[in-house]
Amino acid sequence: MDKRFHHWGELGITWLEYLIAAILFLCLVGFTLGMAISIWEMNWQHTGRFYEIISHILMLVIGVELVRTLVLHNPEAILELLAFVVARKTLKPDVTVMEILLSVLAFIALLAARKYLFCNRS
Repeated sequence: MDKRFHHWGELGITWLEYLIAAILFLCLVGFTLGMAISIWEMNWQHTGRFYEIISHILMLVIGVELVRTLVLHNPEAILELLAFVVARKTLKPDVTVMEILLSVLAFIALLAARKYLFCNRS
C-alpha cells in the first residue's frame, strides 16, 4: 500500500511539474508577443532602450531555461539557468563594482561546477 501511494505521489508531482511548465510556456509565448510589439513601437533614439531590450530578451531566455529545467530535471539545465540569471543581473546599467565582482565570481563558480560535476560526460 505504501509503495503504491509513493508511486502515485511521484506520478502526480511529475504531472504537476509538466502542467506548471506548460502554463509557464504559454506565458512565455504571450510575453514574447508583447515584447515584440513593445520593441516595434520603441523610440530607438535613447541608449537606455538597448538595455531594456537586453533585459527583456534575457528574461525570455530565463523563462525558457526554467521550462527546460522543469521538464528535463537535468543538473546541467539548472547551471545554465543560473548562468543566465547572473548574466541578466550583470548587464543592468546601474550595477555597482561590488555587484559586478560578485557576478563574475558566481559565473566562475558555475563554470567550475559544470567542469568538475560533469567532466565524465561527453
